[in-house]
Amino acid sequence: MNRFRFWILVSIVAISGFSQGMLLPLIAVIFENSGLSSTMNGLNATALYIGILLASPFMEQPLRKYGYKPVIIAGGFLVVISLALFPLWQTFWFWFILRLLIGIGDHALHFATQTWITSFSPLEKRGRNISLYGVFFGIGFATGPLMTPLVNINQSLPFIASSLLCLIGWVFLFFLKNEHPEHDDGVNSFMETIKRFSKAWKYGWIAFLPPLGYGFLESSLNGSFPIYALRNGIDVGSVSILLASFAIGGIVFQIPLGILSDKWGRRNVLLSILSSGCIAFITASFLESSIIGLGICIFIAGMLVGSTFSLGISYMTDLMPKNLLPTGNLMCGIAFSVGSLGGPFLGGLFIQFFQGISFFHIISFLLFVIFLLTYSYGDKGMVAVRQ
Repeated sequence: MNRFRFWILVSIVAISGFSQGMLLPLIAVIFENSGLSSTMNGLNATALYIGILLASPFMEQPLRKYGYKPVIIAGGFLVVISLALFPLWQTFWFWFILRLLIGIGDHALHFATQTWITSFSPLEKRGRNISLYGVFFGIGFATGPLMTPLVNINQSLPFIASSLLCLIGWVFLFFLKNEHPEHDDGVNSFMETIKRFSKAWKYGWIAFLPPLGYGFLESSLNGSFPIYALRNGIDVGSVSILLASFAIGGIVFQIPLGILSDKWGRRNVLLSILSSGCIAFITASFLESSIIGLGICIFIAGMLVGSTFSLGISYMTDLMPKNLLPTGNLMCGIAFSVGSLGGPFLGGLFIQFFQGISFFHIISFLLFVIFLLTYSYGDKGMVAVRQ
């Protein structure tokens, strides 16, 4: 039953990744072709992450009260309905609201599945299991951008296909037996939830930086890079392949990095991939005239930093008391959202006002900052992993 539950959960995450991977470049291309400015285009992409932030303070109470399964089912249903409504009306604010609702639904789904997986995973397999979670999300996310060229056939087609796929995955959730997180009497009001956030921050703030960095990286690549690429003469088909190459790179090394982190410590692995990923993106900035060279660099960058989110969750789980795991998972989601909010908007501003500078420089700078902070303050994590 544990194995069946695990594979159902990661399959649902893969479908969610597919819808997210499809939406960011697809809507960016549709709005770019409609003449919308890059800044407004990026602003629309932030709706998904605003939804995550708005929902985060209210997620833990229903999870503890109703259990994992109802929260995942409710989140999946909201995603299915919102995706199906996109073809009805193409306006900036209608799509903004739909993306906000998808953010809420996706966050409910991911928060509950992450917490469920981390709660039943033994310490010696935690990195591997969370890596598999990341692999399946990555597979979905890598496939999503490949739907973008379908917009040339029919603009509604990608939205309908994604909605149907999510619906099929949603049905399988009803075969799972519901469970509840470890009992804790300290979550009875909004203020008590905020106090738990403060306590979780003290234990694991360093582990929230990799999800924040990954959120910025993922959303800026998928939400702003298509605009940058189109304005630099790269066609839509090549853009979708470049984005998929990053996600595929993350898939290739997700499990090996997770296993290595179980043996060598999360901090050591994070330091290695952050520094190498920074170098890969700097190299990409010099190869923008070559699609092949750019694709290779982005693929290598994906191999290196495509695991930062799952490694961040494993790192957080090492540092956090078990009764605070739901709060820690929530805060990983919040950190991811903060980074994701900044990605498309700052990326759009960067494209609009810094036209002589490579888009990849902003990404490499953030990775370098997270590397410095992890190097300076991450010793605590090494001790936790050894124990």
